[in-house]
Amino acid sequence: MRKQRLITGAALAALAAFVAASLIVPGPFAEARERLRDRIAQRMGADEGPKAPGSETIFYGRDPLQSLDVWRAKDVKGPVPLVVFVHGGGWKRGSKDNATGRFKADHYPGEGYAFASIDYRLVPDSPVEQQAEDVAMAVKALIRDADRLGIDRRRIVLMGHSAGAHLVALVGTDEQYLKSVGLSFADIAGVIPIDGAAYDVPAQIKDGPPIMQATYKQAFGSDPARQAKLSPTLNAAVPNAPAFLLLYVQRPDGVRQAKALGAALEAGGSKVEHGSFPGEGLQGHAEINRRLGDPSYAPTTAVDAWLKRVFAR
Repeated sequence: MRKQRLITGAALAALAAFVAASLIVPGPFAEARERLRDRIAQRMGADEGPKAPGSETIFYGRDPLQSLDVWRAKDVKGPVPLVVFVHGGGWKRGSKDNATGRFKADHYPGEGYAFASIDYRLVPDSPVEQQAEDVAMAVKALIRDADRLGIDRRRIVLMGHSAGAHLVALVGTDEQYLKSVGLSFADIAGVIPIDGAAYDVPAQIKDGPPIMQATYKQAFGSDPARQAKLSPTLNAAVPNAPAFLLLYVQRPDGVRQAKALGAALEAGGSKVEHGSFPGEGLQGHAEINRRLGDPSYAPTTAVDAWLKRVFAR
């Protein structure tokens, strides 16, 4: 059984490399090619094994997708810090059940933190603006239940992968989403965007991979003003969340976008750290999410050290 999983993983990696190499130039089959890319990305990023036990599900809105799972810290008394994870999926797919990664829900409670993973409404039924609102609403629901859950409401970090990286960066740079639920940047200790590539939407539409253009068009439309408004890099003037850890693998557009976001955040007064790690293409993009929380994986060590500094533990 183990051997079959390894073969499947290798085959998926080879297929992903072939697709990446063959999709540089858009053509008449661009939409079909993007759907193939999405299926490969979803398969490569999927969890292996069941969801970590011990979670509690909370609904923070009326839509069935407005829900979250929360795990309490292990063997720690008193209010503890909270890490809130936002899954990826091109703003149109994915869920807390298949895109959180297999290690996070065990690792962070073991480090003495509460951990939550949220679902949110998806494009095209809900626009990106509502997705960012959902992130803020989920945080508000956790704060509302902070005493019961043993959470320190003043020590909350947002973490997100891919499209989720964009959403947490957006909530961390445009305070309107937190303000809409009665919160502010004072309620967020820091933000960890993981391997996003749409922090500057107009730049990504101009220079990003052709295979992703249909996804960007669906999520951000064609209005330049709206694209700019939904770009964390272009909204990073003061104020912002106080601290950011930008994680990325060696995808050229992701590296370029993360460095530009980091520079804009530093200019806006936030403390910014970068974590640049090996990995290329879809395989690297999926691996950094899937393995984060694995104690033997270098990004886990980097995140753990950063969280201790931000939470002052």
